[in-house]
Amino acid sequence: MIGLTLVIGAIYGLAWFFSTPAGAVVPQQAIRTVAVVNSLNTAWVLVTAFLVFFMQAGFMMLEGGFAREREVSNIMIECIVDTGICGLTFYAFGFAFMFGPGNGWIGYHYFFLQGVPHTYGTTGVAFMAFWLFQFAFADTASTIVSGAMVGRTGFKGDLLYSLGVTGFIYPIFGHWAWGPNGWLSTMSTPFHDFAGSTVVHTIGGVLALTGAIVLGPRLGRKFKRDGGGMPPGHNMTLAALGGVILWFGWYGFNPGSTLSAMDFEGIGRIATNTTLAACAGAMTAVAFVYFRTKKFDTGISINGLLAGLVAITCPCYWVSPSGALAIGAIAGLVVVVAVDLTEWIRVDDPCGAFAVHGAAGIWGTLSLGLFAVGNYGAAGASGSDTSGGTVKGLLYGGNADQLIAQIKGSATITLCTLAAGLLLMYAVKLTRTLRISEAGEIEGLDIHEHGAPAYHPEPGYAGYSPVPSVKAINGGGFRGPDFVTTGATEQVE
Repeated sequence: MIGLTLVIGAIYGLAWFFSTPAGAVVPQQAIRTVAVVNSLNTAWVLVTAFLVFFMQAGFMMLEGGFAREREVSNIMIECIVDTGICGLTFYAFGFAFMFGPGNGWIGYHYFFLQGVPHTYGTTGVAFMAFWLFQFAFADTASTIVSGAMVGRTGFKGDLLYSLGVTGFIYPIFGHWAWGPNGWLSTMSTPFHDFAGSTVVHTIGGVLALTGAIVLGPRLGRKFKRDGGGMPPGHNMTLAALGGVILWFGWYGFNPGSTLSAMDFEGIGRIATNTTLAACAGAMTAVAFVYFRTKKFDTGISINGLLAGLVAITCPCYWVSPSGALAIGAIAGLVVVVAVDLTEWIRVDDPCGAFAVHGAAGIWGTLSLGLFAVGNYGAAGASGSDTSGGTVKGLLYGGNADQLIAQIKGSATITLCTLAAGLLLMYAVKLTRTLRISEAGEIEGLDIHEHGAPAYHPEPGYAGYSPVPSVKAINGGGFRGPDFVTTGATEQVE
């Protein structure tokens, strides 16, 4: 009996000895797994945030190239200072309005990044990494606005409207679609905008349109219906490089919006769709213009690829590669028609900001209701979450509910942005700072506002070579620049 008791006791003892560590290891292992996943996702979000921020360099080059030579310095400092304003306002209250808990219309927590949790919501991404990612998006929306206002906006006026854009209009309207319990995202059929065709691009493009309307055209600008046309940009090399840099940055913009490095299938699908839409947009825009002008237009190739990128930004997670091609190809046509429209209504938009971001953004948002394949639900921490259903468009057997939801969301944000933008721009106009004086515009913003031009032309750096002397030519050797220069005329000895 005593022996049996000892055996039973030994069995229980051994069971306790081996089961206790096992019981402790399981939750510890789970904690470690979660920590690794969160760390990877945070690193992914930070890297893509850096890519999105680098798009500012693309905007600076694009706008600088499409502008006239006398306003390039103004564009450079404008983009830098707009970024500074965006960072400060988004830190103080913009982020709180957009992503803080609140109601369906506005957030009201996390002002000055106070009282924030370690991670944002259920994403598992470090809160400050999420803030940086969203700051880069807000900065993009702000920069879009200046593209239609190039060449005649006073610098003080730019500071004022930028405060209104990044501090209030963008974050409040953005909350409706992206914020916690935003009313558009909680409709019976939710409005979807994966990476911002509406939230970033339509808002930015429509605000650009309101700025151009309130400012009026540049001095001497003659529109096509009056026998004129869009003045060419001064440097297509700069503009084209800017466009390609923006394309590169879009690989942070769209794939980064998964907020998860674990969703490897989704990231690959998004990156492929982004590429195909840009390619299709560039080709259809160039072809469309060629049939009208018999010229292969460099500027429209840039805006065509950008229109494709803007359009695919909303549906990139839910469509197939063939759908991305169609969306981008149609965007290439939309941008040309939208450029024609702004020209016809006599709105001076030097960079085509409304056509690229506003019109193509609206098309991209609506395209989700047509081209969503029905295989994917909401993006989750490790992949598509289909527990709440999938997103399916009309062309893939879905009903009209998703298209109607997209129309509601796009129309609401577009119209509200148009009204708020006109109110903001007219308010800034009342301060007499929105538009530069006529004398200042003639002199050029670079000199008038900033005291120095972007370029200091010198013959050796402007494509001109010294003309050798006749003696040097006849003597068979170049002895140096034996010439004198009077004005623009070089006189050989």
